[in-house]
Amino acid sequence: MQDALLHPDGAGLRTGGIPFDVDPPMRSLATSALPLLLATLLSGCAEAGTPIQTVHNVDLPRFMGRWYVIGIIPTRFERGSHNPVETYRLDRKGNVCTWYRYRPDRFDAPVKLLKSTGLVVPGTGNAEWKVRFFGLFKAQYKVGWLAPDYNQVLIVRDARDYLWYMARTPTVAESDYQAMLARAGTLGYDVGRIERVPQRWPETDAGRDTFDGDCE
Repeated sequence: MQDALLHPDGAGLRTGGIPFDVDPPMRSLATSALPLLLATLLSGCAEAGTPIQTVHNVDLPRFMGRWYVIGIIPTRFERGSHNPVETYRLDRKGNVCTWYRYRPDRFDAPVKLLKSTGLVVPGTGNAEWKVRFFGLFKAQYKVGWLAPDYNQVLIVRDARDYLWYMARTPTVAESDYQAMLARAGTLGYDVGRIERVPQRWPETDAGRDTFDGDCE
């Protein structure tokens, strides 16, 4: 769901004005690999704007489980995703194991699974995480809106570069989708960049039950 290689957050290694939050002892590896990563993956850069206020509190156990991606400003890895589903599970340390499951470009494509780990930022009421990829980069993740029944959520970033609108079901009412667009606009997003995500269920092929795996 996130693109840490495109727009990571944090202080630390910086190249071309883009901040990379790198966990030691991987800093030297990141320094040597960074030019190649940037050359192959970087499609633009976004400066962080006014910080977005998160929801007051997130009940993490209640937040866990399966979320269908309904609307998105996609990262490079998510473009063309069909039937994407984000699944969360708490590990023994209180971190969030995350799996982004999708089919690239068409409904009958083989399932792909991207793994990451959500590290809850202390003092945020569990509403802001740093999502770690490859054990190397971290990206900002903020719960900008959450339905009282925990059935829909809007994930945002201060840079207003990416966005994820997710639900517990593969479809939502049109009024709910339009309400999401209004919220995103209020938060400073260009709503014209938000894309509806193709969701068609049930699936019947061998990949229909591929949603999660081992925590990293």
